[in-house]
Amino acid sequence: MALLLCEPLLEVVLLAATAIDLRNGAEPSWHHGLAALYIGYTVGHGHRTVTWLDGHAAHRFGGAPPPPEPPRYGKARAAHEGKLWAGTVVGAVVASGLLLLAILYVGDAARTASLEAWLLQAWKITGIHGLIALTYVIWPRRAPAGSGDGNDEGDGSDGSGGEDAPRVPVKVERRR
Repeated sequence: MALLLCEPLLEVVLLAATAIDLRNGAEPSWHHGLAALYIGYTVGHGHRTVTWLDGHAAHRFGGAPPPPEPPRYGKARAAHEGKLWAGTVVGAVVASGLLLLAILYVGDAARTASLEAWLLQAWKITGIHGLIALTYVIWPRRAPAGSGDGNDEGDGSDGSGGEDAPRVPVKVERRR
């Protein structure tokens, strides 16, 4: 728990360690690029990831109810995927800014090729994720007939089909 509370501080420590490493004459490598992408990921998706992990850990180890699942069908699913992609864009922007600062900081084009490769990689990942998110808008997945799981029925906010949808108990087996 304390580690999760200190997570933003860990990002600052990682950024400082990377900057000090580069300042002390280290050859820019994939380690530095990965650090920038990791920091970008935590800015774009960190809160969502920690919330997801907390929900699953509380369910698995604390007996809490299962965390809500993302919508599965229709416009609600497309909106969910769009929000995820927006987080990826934020992460790519942050990572790109950090990588560009590192490239300027090193100041030697011959030594920064690996950092430039990570810059390109961040935007490739963002583009692929954007195309996948776009498929949910162009070809929205429809609920199976008779499932009562359509997002166009009920309030559609959680993919459950509204309040009148039958609740089916799910047996969860625990590994020992």
